[in-house]
Amino acid sequence: MQQLMAVALAVTVSAGAFFCVPAAAVSASSDDGLDAGYIGFRLLEAPVVRRDDPRALKYIVDHLKPGTTIERRFEVANQSDTGREVKLYAAAAKIAKNRFVFADGRTPNALSEWTSVRPGVMVLEPWEKAEAKVTIRVPKEAAPGERYAVVWAQNETPPDARHNIGSIMRVGTRVYLDISDSGEYADFRITKLVARRDKEGRPSVVAHVHNTGKRALDLQGKLRLLDGPGGLDSPNRPVTQGTTLPPGGRGTVSVDGLDERLPAGPWTARLELESGTVKHTLSARLTFPAPGGTSLATIITASGPGFWYASAGVLATCGAGLSLMSYRRRRASTGQA
Repeated sequence: MQQLMAVALAVTVSAGAFFCVPAAAVSASSDDGLDAGYIGFRLLEAPVVRRDDPRALKYIVDHLKPGTTIERRFEVANQSDTGREVKLYAAAAKIAKNRFVFADGRTPNALSEWTSVRPGVMVLEPWEKAEAKVTIRVPKEAAPGERYAVVWAQNETPPDARHNIGSIMRVGTRVYLDISDSGEYADFRITKLVARRDKEGRPSVVAHVHNTGKRALDLQGKLRLLDGPGGLDSPNRPVTQGTTLPPGGRGTVSVDGLDERLPAGPWTARLELESGTVKHTLSARLTFPAPGGTSLATIITASGPGFWYASAGVLATCGAGLSLMSYRRRRASTGQA
């Protein structure tokens, strides 16, 4: 039985200026009962241009022109008492059903074929660390668009006299690479907020999000409930992570684990969502429904281009109305119809 453990937390490197980042290991372990230890994985630098982007400290996120070549240094650590052979390679990934999906084994795609890892194999003594390098060569004829892959470090443990089941452990980092001759653009809009209770009475809040940019989004954030019945406030609750929206995509993120004793409301909900440096907030009044029901929140304020465009439209309409009233008054004062 093959165990595939994919953990996508790492520190990234990019072309241009770099700064060092704190050590952070990424590991994977088997579920089959083997005392396998784990493999650590971290990239060794991050680009100055993305130093304020928390997403770029977890994944390889870059925007390149066709014909560009970049390199990334990373470290692999054997976090066990046994020597290990670790295979290093890039493989395909995609966004499907608003999730970042890893391909099986060494399945290739365009980005993984542009990517090479050296060395391809390293033998690590117990608790030893070693460096490797990723090189991405974008062809001059590469078409515009964002592509996805994973850089993997893989260790295989075959069956032995003690274990009749082997395992494969993989650990690595996602790669989000946008190809374009122009600048990159990332943004999103929170379109609505919905309060829910499941049939057992557990409350949750669901936000509907539209990716209005040209980069994939890994959404995270938090929700706080304020001004509830009797002046009650509820502490911040994190958004359930795992939603990745492709460019132009629509999806939802949820806030689960709210106390089922929470009063129905009404509440003022303050939602903060972000992906990298793109951040938007929304305030709304919501009331939780009866078990098994849903209730649409009333938006009070929201940040982001969608809200601004809507506000601008309202202002433009008001302005046009005032201009028309003024014009009619002037015509009336001159006796014109």
